[in-house]
Amino acid sequence: MKALLGTYFFVVLALLAGMMMPAQAAINNRLAGFLENPVLAAFVSFVIGTIALFIYILIAGIPLGNLASLKQATFVSWTGGVLGAFFVASAVILVPRLGVALTFSLIIAGQMAITLVLDHYGFLGVPVREVSVLRLVGIAMIISGVVLIRRF
Repeated sequence: MKALLGTYFFVVLALLAGMMMPAQAAINNRLAGFLENPVLAAFVSFVIGTIALFIYILIAGIPLGNLASLKQATFVSWTGGVLGAFFVASAVILVPRLGVALTFSLIIAGQMAITLVLDHYGFLGVPVREVSVLRLVGIAMIISGVVLIRRF
């Protein structure tokens, strides 16, 4: 029972995290209006996020000594921040041009496409989960949703 409740917690957490992404893009878009630059808005967003994470680390008592292990990290391990910066800056640039719904429909379609590749080949250490016809149908349905959102 406890494991099931834990699973529900993580499902709800994932849904909430998904809900935050479009809200973050809209908020950052508003910030870009004040700053008159979407990339500067993304930078400020990351600075605030870094401060928030640091406060959480201090409150949670997470040992900063673990940072010494960064010496063993591979190059790929360092690129997550660059990918995050690209995502946030892109979202701030796209939302005023495409709208929140189309921007995130396209983002989700892109996410689903790369997840199939990552899973199928086990890239970046994820367990292999081969592409199936039903998974491809799911991607096609997502792309169909993007088309509907774009047209209407």
